Amino acid sequence: MTLSRADITQLLDSHGLSPSRALGQNFVADPNTVRRIARLADVGPGDRVIEIGAGLGSLTLALAETGAEVVAVEIDRYVLPVLRSLVEPKGVTVVEGDALEMAWGEVLGAAEGWVLVANLPYNVATPLVLDLLDDVPAIRRMLVMAQLEAGQRLAAHVGDPAYGIPSVKVEYWAHADVIGRVPPTVFVPRPRVDSALVRIVRRDSPATDADPVRMFALVRAGFGQRRKMLRRALTGLVDAAAFEQAGVRPEARAEELSVAEWGRLATASPAPT
Repeated sequence: MTLSRADITQLLDSHGLSPSRALGQNFVADPNTVRRIARLADVGPGDRVIEIGAGLGSLTLALAETGAEVVAVEIDRYVLPVLRSLVEPKGVTVVEGDALEMAWGEVLGAAEGWVLVANLPYNVATPLVLDLLDDVPAIRRMLVMAQLEAGQRLAAHVGDPAYGIPSVKVEYWAHADVIGRVPPTVFVPRPRVDSALVRIVRRDSPATDADPVRMFALVRAGFGQRRKMLRRALTGLVDAAAFEQAGVRPEARAEELSVAEWGRLATASPAPT
């Protein structure tokens, strides 16, 4: 069982609910789409799945159909009773809370190898994914749906127009790709843009052994003045000798550097003590 557009409309009307603009709610109202996401997530019996922003449970039900163990997180206290009534009989554990402030150790327990599958609101998609990569190593894989622009930034590689600070952070921790698009027509209400399906697989170890605090200080400074050459954008942080030692052209701009090059530059120019 999954939810059709008619099901979503009926549930909203019968409970006096409407999608929250403040929470960025766009409920998926197409069984084929949620089953496609569950299939692309490659989960089944024996897998542990965490879903963030479960809403009315469209995707939750599709994930439960796979036989995976599913924990669904939802912040909207008005939606929660409806969600619980639909998915708890299917064996899903529902957790109330804000994913940006969640005590993930308590939610996930000691188990490793969790898979995040989620339809993420535009305004939290990027910070949430980055926080989880930084702080929650128990989540080994992600398949997230985000509005297209956010998804492209998460998965961009050096040379791509969307390449920026989030792209560098994701690539430091993981391999990421956009593996599909979802049209606005499958949502209630309809967003104004397409959504992207982004697959993120955590690396066994970071892409570079450079000090991440130092490296991302340089990344932020470089992209903060991305139109400038790095020798100007990083004035006071990186000197000419460090550029030469790292094999990085001082005339380059931030979007031209790979994660490995950022790492070499950080190693060649350690922070002052």
